Amino acid sequence: MKTKNNTILITGGATGIGLAVAEVFLKADNEVVICGRREHRLLEAKSQLPQVHIKTCNVADAEDRKALFAWTTAHFPNVNILVNNAGIQRQIDFKKGTQDLLNGENEIETNLQAPIHLSALFIPHLMKQKEAAIVNVSSGLGFIPLATMPVYCATKAALHSFSWSLRHQLRETTINVFEIVPPTVDTELDQGTRAQRGQADRGIHPKEVAEATLRALEKDEFETAVGQAQFLRMGARTEPERIFQTINAR
Repeated sequence: MKTKNNTILITGGATGIGLAVAEVFLKADNEVVICGRREHRLLEAKSQLPQVHIKTCNVADAEDRKALFAWTTAHFPNVNILVNNAGIQRQIDFKKGTQDLLNGENEIETNLQAPIHLSALFIPHLMKQKEAAIVNVSSGLGFIPLATMPVYCATKAALHSFSWSLRHQLRETTINVFEIVPPTVDTELDQGTRAQRGQADRGIHPKEVAEATLRALEKDEFETAVGQAQFLRMGARTEPERIFQTINAR
């Protein structure tokens, strides 16, 4: 599909992968809107990318999602690409019962419910566009899970499944459904616990994921695994148990 002259909404766009995607698509002559929970981070993004439009929104809240849809379509009626990027990653030890599970942000609401709900809200609008797309950012850990982060991995596995089904449902519409599968990326996500796991590798730069996203749209590659995520995706189909044991041996 075309990679310029689009109007793009990116959730979780103030930092990390979302901000990198915004920058890459702005440089490719697109109009870009980003949303995020933290206004000060959105303002920092705006100072870095003056052309970007910003909107405060907590996608974990259903009413905020509805308001985001109404605001976006009112102010940017030509919006034709939705990038479901916002995500939370937490370590949860189920041996502690509900202690870790309930003491923190809701990964299911942010990582899975939000992209499902936003897709449902935007699809009727996107179907009216000559060419449109939904881009879901999943994870290599959706193919082979890291056991210390079971809910995060489960949400990304579910997002992969959702993307697959949604692509089939929309096959006769103007909407293309893309899934971008990153490896570990050097962002705020999970940095607090990488040291606890003894993980020295901070991951690839977010720009690599952003550039891969642009190429995926350009070439109509509907499922794109980036970097080491390619091996997790392949391994899930060939030798899942061995790779699971390897990445969980730390």
